[in-house]
Amino acid sequence: RWDSGAVHWEVETARGSLTADVVVSATGPLADPRVPDIPGLDGFPGAVFHSARWDHTVDLRGKRVAVIGTGASAIQIVPAIEREVGRLTLFQRTPAWVLPRMDRRISGVERWLHAKVPATRALRRGVLWGIRELQVGAFTKRPGEMRFVERLARAHMRRAVKDPALRAALTPDYRIGCKRILLSNDYYPALAKPHVDVVPAGLKEVRGATLVGADGTEAEADVIVFGTGFHVTDVPVAHRVTGARGTTLAEEWKGGMEALRGTSPAGFPNFLTIIGPNTGLGNSSMILVIEAQLAYMADYLRQLDTLGGKVALDARPSAVRAYTGMVQERMKRTVWNTGGCDSWYLDNGRNTTLWPGTTSELRRVTRRVDLAEYTVLRPRTGPARATVSTAGAGRGAR
Repeated sequence: RWDSGAVHWEVETARGSLTADVVVSATGPLADPRVPDIPGLDGFPGAVFHSARWDHTVDLRGKRVAVIGTGASAIQIVPAIEREVGRLTLFQRTPAWVLPRMDRRISGVERWLHAKVPATRALRRGVLWGIRELQVGAFTKRPGEMRFVERLARAHMRRAVKDPALRAALTPDYRIGCKRILLSNDYYPALAKPHVDVVPAGLKEVRGATLVGADGTEAEADVIVFGTGFHVTDVPVAHRVTGARGTTLAEEWKGGMEALRGTSPAGFPNFLTIIGPNTGLGNSSMILVIEAQLAYMADYLRQLDTLGGKVALDARPSAVRAYTGMVQERMKRTVWNTGGCDSWYLDNGRNTTLWPGTTSELRRVTRRVDLAEYTVLRPRTGPARATVSTAGAGRGAR
């Protein structure tokens, strides 16, 4: 909770209380499992768990296992368990586009070369990064170019799935890239196995050990595994942070997440986020995003040191609106907004999770802190006075 008078954060933890000048939220958007509210689920007699909270005490050998969801978790789980289960039923609300995983062993010659000539390692990584940067335009500016990638995905499916009815059930009706593109060489072969069933509908109801799909299909199960994603646009930590206006971050974000440069929400002085609003990537490494935001945070702390004394920076609402407006304007023509799907990227119709540009662009917009985008706060000098510096309005302005 922010204390405006003392200009610091009061933090309650399981091990006691403390105060902090700066709080950094690094809880991650893909951390808190989302389990749908399914009628009758509490009456299911078997084990039930989410993929991110795997119950390793449950022996799946010979069991009838139902996997709910067909995202990035399911394509890893299904091939891994189908060999040991008695029967596997996959409840698929929306099919995903799946591309082959272009993976291979690094040869001994390559390892020797990279060890003896370190520049070759940097060159290899630079080429991989550059290819990813060049791909961004198809996602953000020219979604029509994704049709070629769709053809690759269809060919990948045809090689593994010979049943026309199953292929039809597994073929999405939206532009590839609109949802997360999945990479797997063993997902389709696993679904084609005789002891694996695909229900082309989401789970609607549980009646004892019987699972009922939205299309009326029934399947018996001993274990239910949810691969239904995470609380991304409604991060639970937001309910635990109360800002300068006495409202929680969740209340401030009820119309959609937004933060200056993906890092500083207005009304929450000296509160910074890693992998905040509109910093997610659909094509490259999130480590690059984290590094960019850490560089911004480092400059943020340098600015506090330069200002000196007890001081805080609060992102101006006008600056947050301007930055968010720029991001949303660029988002309009992306495949995530125009591809014809409903994804976890969206919240109230707005894409509040992804960055509509390259990692180079993100590094540029987070290179340094612009004090003109912040209000500078100092401790109160009297019982009813707060000292506020208007950054950019002249030296010593209050």
